[in-house]
Amino acid sequence: MSIELGHFALILAFAIATMATVGGFLFWRSGSRIALVLRQAAVLQFVLVVVAFLALIQAFVTSDFSLLLAVNNSHSLKPLIFKISGVWGNHEGSMVLWIMILVGFGAMVAAFGRRLPSDLLSLVLATQSLLTAAFAGFTIFTSNPFERVFPAPFEGNDLNPVLQDIGLAIHPPLLYAGYVGFSICFSFAIAALISGRIDQAWARWVRPWAMLSWTFLTLGIAMGSYWAYYELGWGGWWFWDPVENASFMPWLAGTALLHSALVMEKRNALKIWTIFLSIITFSLSLLGTFLVRSGILTSVHTFASDPTRGLVILTMLAILIGGAFFLFALRAAALRQGGLFAPVSREGALILNNLFLATAVGAVLVGTLYPLLLDAVAGTTISVGAPFFNLTFGALMAPLLVVLPFGPMLAWKRADIVAAAQRLMWAGALAIFFTILISALGGVSISLAPLGLLLGFWVAFGAFAELVERTRLGRIPVSESWRRLIGLPRASWATAIAHFGIGVTVLGIVATSAWETELVTTLNPGESAELSGYVVAFDSFTQVPGPNYVADEGRFTITAPDGKMRDTMADRRTYVASGMPTTEAAIQTYGFSQLYLQLGEPLENTHVVRIWFKPYITLIWIGTLLMALAGIISLSDRRVRIGAPRRAAAPALEPAE
Repeated sequence: MSIELGHFALILAFAIATMATVGGFLFWRSGSRIALVLRQAAVLQFVLVVVAFLALIQAFVTSDFSLLLAVNNSHSLKPLIFKISGVWGNHEGSMVLWIMILVGFGAMVAAFGRRLPSDLLSLVLATQSLLTAAFAGFTIFTSNPFERVFPAPFEGNDLNPVLQDIGLAIHPPLLYAGYVGFSICFSFAIAALISGRIDQAWARWVRPWAMLSWTFLTLGIAMGSYWAYYELGWGGWWFWDPVENASFMPWLAGTALLHSALVMEKRNALKIWTIFLSIITFSLSLLGTFLVRSGILTSVHTFASDPTRGLVILTMLAILIGGAFFLFALRAAALRQGGLFAPVSREGALILNNLFLATAVGAVLVGTLYPLLLDAVAGTTISVGAPFFNLTFGALMAPLLVVLPFGPMLAWKRADIVAAAQRLMWAGALAIFFTILISALGGVSISLAPLGLLLGFWVAFGAFAELVERTRLGRIPVSESWRRLIGLPRASWATAIAHFGIGVTVLGIVATSAWETELVTTLNPGESAELSGYVVAFDSFTQVPGPNYVADEGRFTITAPDGKMRDTMADRRTYVASGMPTTEAAIQTYGFSQLYLQLGEPLENTHVVRIWFKPYITLIWIGTLLMALAGIISLSDRRVRIGAPRRAAAPALEPAE
């Protein structure tokens, strides 16, 4: 019964979204009354889709195998957490999760958008309803998650073993929240183009939603990177997989959008560019949806291999994205440029930042789509891998990292680059010192590693240069500097922490790429191997039953260079229902470094063991967490939470006596 209730709730949400779309676009000038109706419709859509999603969760938790989706993606022996996460570990269920997050953001706009002008709010909610109707209609008519099977089988086919991990419970919801969150920026851009409300107040309304989405997307990408690192057993943290790129491109565009919206809010400039980025960022998110669900890729990320559904998605995206850019082309020429500024200014630095980020998006987009287009047009299969992306992306990011610390040190409208450089001298000196120190300790070699370390330290130390300057540290009493420091706006702290996180991530990438060591050997119980001063002893090998798998488990003792010993375990699991194997690596953290151990394929009389020592690799994810923390701090700033104030009503004129 709950299955039919969930199906009906999704259909009803689709119908309400359709009516809200039509009514919103037809009557958006009707004032607060239509805005109130659309707000209520947005909340109702959210409630209905939550009911539909809970119906799917109930079917998976209770192992209701009369539901075809549960038959194909669940098993009665699965642990509860994997039964729940299995709801979105497939195409149909993940679409319901996508829609639920989409209507959730719409309901948040309805709840917190009371300060918005009624015409702008109506258009925003109408656009959100249009997106909801499009995706709900696609799900209902081409990817029905509530399809029944009769007679119901006794047992399900189980979920892909690689997805039976806590990462599936965390990574897709965070990633979708980032993807879908940018739909609000898209809706605001469409509403602004239709209504003509494109000013500083509009930028202030948009920026919190862009920041919230960017924060979720940062966490989602970081979680996906670490999940691949420990689950796939290859010891890699980024593979330039097309679907990874599809999540990275909206992150780059979203970063540019945040900086562009800041210029528009402060200086009423970059209006056209900010509107364009609002559209392109969500468009890149939709591109990721197409790549995952069209069947044109073979990847652990892909959910569907049905070309028909892929064609439907492509048509739907062409209409949505094409319509948005057509509207942009009609109205962009009528937009005024806004405030003027000198090339050397904070606005100029942010524009330069945007240019590098936009070019990086283009490079990643070309490298991702060119092989697919060449295969579709000419039937030629080529591979664009890490060397292309590392070279092109690295060449674009290096100069961006050089200029990054200068931005916060420059004044709005016009600035002195020499004075800014003088205030950054201490950061440059510290960066050089630590680069020489770390390079000497790590072993000097002819490589780009010292340059990468220099850039990482430069960005990390330069991130706090503005805080040092604003508190006049060293020039006034410490107590006065401390008082100034705690009185700084949270947005200033957020900027410093985000830039510091970028520097930390760069340091982690450079260190692990330059000084990683690897050993592939064969061991029997009682034997040991040594790598980078760490001795790995193979203690025992046993077969252990799991809840829905059988594991070949190897136990090891690791002796660190300081003599301290740790016990750890690595195994290879074979799942009962599918017979598919997975590898569970043993990972031990020493400071910011990790020793990564994988139990390989069993041979006739021995075992293959792969060992990696990855120096400072955890800095990669610590840096991304700092970036996300900066987003949260920025959102907690009172100026962001309040949003744009209402325009004061003109005072009534007193009658003349």
